[in-house]
Amino acid sequence: MSWMRGVTCQVGRWRAARAQWRAEMERFKAAQKEARRTGGKMPENPGPPPTGFALLPWLLMGMGAFSNLFQGKTPNPWIGGVGLFAFNSLYIYVTFRSFVKEKREADATRVALAAMAVITCGLAIGYGGSWLYFFPLLGLATGAVVRGPWLGRVGLGLTALAAAVSVFRAGWDAVNVAYGTFLSTMVTAAILSLSEAVRELRAAREELARRAVEEERLRFSRDLHDLLGHTLSVIVVKSEAARRLASRNLDAALTQITDIESVGRQALTEIREAVTGYREGSLATELDRARSALSAAAVEPVVVRSGTPLAPQTEALLGWVVREAVTNVVRHACATRCEITVDSTPEHVRLTIADNGSGEPVPSSTPPLPGIGGTGLKGLTERLAAAGGSLRAGPSPRGGFTVTAELPVEPSGLADAALLTVPRAG
Repeated sequence: MSWMRGVTCQVGRWRAARAQWRAEMERFKAAQKEARRTGGKMPENPGPPPTGFALLPWLLMGMGAFSNLFQGKTPNPWIGGVGLFAFNSLYIYVTFRSFVKEKREADATRVALAAMAVITCGLAIGYGGSWLYFFPLLGLATGAVVRGPWLGRVGLGLTALAAAVSVFRAGWDAVNVAYGTFLSTMVTAAILSLSEAVRELRAAREELARRAVEEERLRFSRDLHDLLGHTLSVIVVKSEAARRLASRNLDAALTQITDIESVGRQALTEIREAVTGYREGSLATELDRARSALSAAAVEPVVVRSGTPLAPQTEALLGWVVREAVTNVVRHACATRCEITVDSTPEHVRLTIADNGSGEPVPSSTPPLPGIGGTGLKGLTERLAAAGGSLRAGPSPRGGFTVTAELPVEPSGLADAALLTVPRAG
């Protein structure tokens, strides 16, 4: 009874597909009504689900043979009845399998199609007349199954077969049978291929939209991590400095408090820019902020910059590296000195941030990548890789922790990396 379970499962899938189509049509009608009311863009009609039911009405072409059989005009009616039943059963089997690519290309489907051809030739040669119109039905099933480079050869071969059998049984009427066979084969294949291509394009568009949303969420999470992680670390460090200086040097404490206010205002501005999509980093600005943050954390900053000027996109990428690396130094390194070196040539630029602290990367609950620290450094590694660069991070042989970023001056993927770095409008 396994075939009964298969039939039951197939009927269940048909019902589920039809219920889903009805739900999509209800959403389409609601969206269409809303678009008409607001004057917006009209939604796309989802259309009926692609199933073999669309090809079943063509079985009515065999009604002439069935009528002759029912009226007793066909000799050996049992043979004709069995042949008619076998042909219709195979037709239904083949056409329903033709809408699933894996089933359409399976050997069972091809064998069933070949059996249909044998039955059609036998019935047409044996009875002629209206039985010849099973050739266009065979062509329709063939067009539904055989698509691609072999369609033309198979279609012409089937047309020649239909013409030869029809000439033997009906003379000049063979032209109509051959033409109908060729037309049904090619038109069916063209329509179903086009319909399948439209569905694939629609699915690809939905997948691209979903990936775009995921990439935007990932970009936004990275930017918030880099922005807030650095800014809050600076605020905490300067607040601790102000608390230590309050009892000894009120003017110095007020200076730190003023810096906290300035950093907070700048953070608000950057977050607004990140949300609206207009933030673009500057390496010089990040270096100035790094000096201030390191000084407030009692870390001696040493900044050396040499070489040729850099493009804005390159500066934006390196600015993110400076921000993340300095934040890690302030929060985790326990260092007293931090050296930041920018060396650019006409071919490439190298940024190095080295401290003399404990040399430990950012703690993380997940195992870090080889040579890479926490979440921020992993995100920066992906950004630089998209621009054709690289990022290395790890303990230095002479102590401390070193982050080295390298970028080509004119990388081919710099525009894509800028999209990952600079927030975009929603």
